Amino acid sequence: MAKRKIIEIDREKCNGCGLCTKACAEGALVLDEHKKAVLVKEIFCDGMGACLDVCPVDALKIVERDSSEYDAKAAFQHVMKTQGPEAAKKVHGAPEFHGHPPSFGGCPGSMAREIKPHATSKESKEGFSGSVQSELSQWPIQLHLISPVAPYFKECDLLIAADCTAFTLGSFHQDMLKGKKLVIACPKLDETGGYIEKIAELLKNNTIYSLTVVIMEVPCCSGLFRIVQEAVELSGTHLPIKRVVIGLDGAIRS
Repeated sequence: MAKRKIIEIDREKCNGCGLCTKACAEGALVLDEHKKAVLVKEIFCDGMGACLDVCPVDALKIVERDSSEYDAKAAFQHVMKTQGPEAAKKVHGAPEFHGHPPSFGGCPGSMAREIKPHATSKESKEGFSGSVQSELSQWPIQLHLISPVAPYFKECDLLIAADCTAFTLGSFHQDMLKGKKLVIACPKLDETGGYIEKIAELLKNNTIYSLTVVIMEVPCCSGLFRIVQEAVELSGTHLPIKRVVIGLDGAIRS
């Protein structure tokens, strides 16, 4: 056993609504005979806290304590058995669906580079191809691939965005990305081990003028904001975080 983050349930507060059991894609929570939420097995809990946002009585919290490690394969098999294959596709880290190569070393596509802004063409002004100019100014952008010591992070405004936000918010480049360096991640589908430490290293090694986190309104996406919060705390920078939430309809909620 080792110390890790895991859900803790206050049985006195729990009102038996069952919303947390539906929010947990790994099937780690059920209601017992007293209509109180309980952990089925600790190895099914990924510690990401998707259940926190749906609890109406604040009966859930994430704690750090000795526990068996989260077992994505076991959680996948558990959900397959209890809820079926469609539900099992959503299990965090399930190797059958969400495996990532252990290393990206040597891949030309992961080489760090800056991107110069494009000149606005006549076609762009008239609304043809390329009518919306990209504001991306560096590569790579995926958190697994970026280097915390890449030169373009040295002095910048930093945007950390959940993968789906750029597809949902039509004006993402103009309203969110313009003038910022970008890091993207998915707290649900990525292997997030080491994310906190990597972001903390980025913050410590560079002069970050501002930090913005853009997430979707779905419960699991809030895990990214918590990862960034813990990274800021670990870095010791005390950098304020601007939190932006995007609705499924593409509207900015906050």
